[in-house]
Amino acid sequence: MDVYFRIPDHEKSDMLSGLCAALVAGLLWGLVFIAPVLLPDYPGLILSFGRYAAFGLIALIPAWLDRERIAQLRRQDWGAAFKLALVGNIIYYAALATAIQLADAPLPTMLIGTLPVVIAICANWSQPSEALCWKKLALPLLLISIGLLLVNATEMAQLHGRRSNADYLRGGATALIAVAAWTWYPIMNSRYMKISSHIGAGTWATVQGLATLPLALAGFSAYGVYQRYTGAGAYLFPFGANPHTYILLMLTLGLFASWLGTVLWNHASQRLPTSLAGQLIVFETLAALLYTFLLRGSMPAPAILLGVLMLCGGVIVAVRAFQPSAH
Repeated sequence: MDVYFRIPDHEKSDMLSGLCAALVAGLLWGLVFIAPVLLPDYPGLILSFGRYAAFGLIALIPAWLDRERIAQLRRQDWGAAFKLALVGNIIYYAALATAIQLADAPLPTMLIGTLPVVIAICANWSQPSEALCWKKLALPLLLISIGLLLVNATEMAQLHGRRSNADYLRGGATALIAVAAWTWYPIMNSRYMKISSHIGAGTWATVQGLATLPLALAGFSAYGVYQRYTGAGAYLFPFGANPHTYILLMLTLGLFASWLGTVLWNHASQRLPTSLAGQLIVFETLAALLYTFLLRGSMPAPAILLGVLMLCGGVIVAVRAFQPSAH
């Protein structure tokens, strides 16, 4: 007689909750690719410092409401928050924004688009307790890789003649810094969230905002001092030639892409294996593509649509591979 065993409801619920949180986080993170396009004359450092200064200021509100839990954090919690803020926030976005302005959007987007594959491989390799059999991981990674190649091949074809070779190389090298920073961040953030059950997803997002604030303000001030005494660059410090647009955009990114996106990603990190969560960063790539074509007012080419289908297929296969066994 066949016997069927039911997968525990709480495991199904955690998986679904984590997937939904990762999806919405990706939709919010896709917004960060728009800022360098809308403000092409703003240095990448200024965009990074502005976004995370806004993140930190916005975090002061939930920090006050959550002050009792935050007061219970240990010194090592704050140390981890500062490291994550510096690498995953300041360095990552400064490198990404600078790369987009140097080499245009396609090349950095292509390199950043490899993150789902790079993070999944690194996480599966570095965290044996959560590791999935490489045979099961191979198919979703292959589908995602092919999808990324299809998406970016068409975009890269439009790059010819729009940037010098030197800018192209500098932009690519800078984008690799962003890739390294955001490979390290989700793995370390997920690892810390899992061993720190006393910290909630919202509290940890707020703490990272608080940790980011002094770093962003110090960097912003240092940039102003450097420009004043060296006369380097044509940027109109502090808020540039379009101050209203800059401030509004930074506040938007600070609230939605930084604080809310981090809350949702922390929620997903607590409920999903890191190898799976790494692949779900593909939602950020898909969102960035969606917003880019909306700004352009055009439809994506057939190769891009096929690439998107491959990306979605890779995610579906990955989710099925990570589902709890029904026995």
